[in-house]
Formats: sequence, C-alpha cells, structure tokens
Amino acid sequence: MAAASLILGILGLVLVWVPFVGILGLVFGIVGIFLAAAGKKAQPQNAIATAGLVLSIIAVVFGIPLTACYLCIGACTGDGLLTPFSGRGFWTW
Repeated sequence: MAAASLILGILGLVLVWVPFVGILGLVFGIVGIFLAAAGKKAQPQNAIATAGLVLSIIAVVFGIPLTACYLCIGACTGDGLLTPFSGRGFWTW
C-alpha cells in the first residue's frame, strides 16, 4: 500500500500540471491519500507511506485550483475541447 501511494502521489503531482489530464492527477492524488493512510495504519513508522501521503496531498492541493482554471479557460475560449462538434478544435469532423 505504501509503495502504491508513493507511485500515485508522484503520478498525481506530475499529471496535475497537464491541462485536461489534471483531473486524472487529482484522482490519483485522492486515491494516494487513502492508500498512504492505510499504509501508515499498518506500519506507523513507514517512510514510504509518509512520502506518498505528502506527495498526494500536494497533488490534491495543486490539482483542485489548476483543474478549475483549465476547465474555466476551456469553457471561456470555446477552443473545441469542451464543446464537441463546434466546428473548431480537436473534435472537428
């Protein structure tokens, strides 16, 4: 559990900085917090679980406002990522 929380914390911290993939990083951070808590419950002095907990918390703290900003920017600019079949952007046929 501790190693999984560390991996999810690292992945979450990296992915929150990527627009529109940050939601996945936010989910990884939340799951990492739960896994780190379970790892610390099993072995209270586990440094890997502590590192996973810290990284996951940082990922969630940065992920919430960044994801909100990415979604607001995408909705305001109408770049086609949030408005499929609009005639512009990625979903253009």
